[in-house]
Amino acid sequence: MGRIVAQTTVTNLFDESRSIQCGMLVDTGAGALILPASWKARLGEFLRSEPVELQLANQEVVRGEACWPVAIKIDGFRTIANEVVFLDCLHDEDDFEPLLGYVILEQAQAAVDMLGHCLVPVRYIDMKQAWTRVRDPTSGVVSGCP
Repeated sequence: MGRIVAQTTVTNLFDESRSIQCGMLVDTGAGALILPASWKARLGEFLRSEPVELQLANQEVVRGEACWPVAIKIDGFRTIANEVVFLDCLHDEDDFEPLLGYVILEQAQAAVDMLGHCLVPVRYIDMKQAWTRVRDPTSGVVSGCP
């Protein structure tokens, strides 16, 4: 399989002068946006943060820090608000690639084109639940909510 690297900008929503722009490896096996912990200071202070555990592809569990809110802009796609997870580098930081996971891709309406080895726009945001109509047995009134 080919590699997809997407130019992405991450901006601290409480200090928009603090941002990071770089190429991020698209990793559909990852959920979040993952950056090395040594980059955290470049984004400044966060409104919220908490420790999280992440499971690597080899099943090893490592600790990271989820920080939010940040704006995430993948070039060519809509800007979203989410969190960034900072992870201590397990090996040499020069070998660490920032990761762009599937949760971020779905929110930004981006999909992986496996043949073209690129991101492509998704026209609609997924909605897994159909609109349900309910008839009140006493009044006969039909109401619905998405």
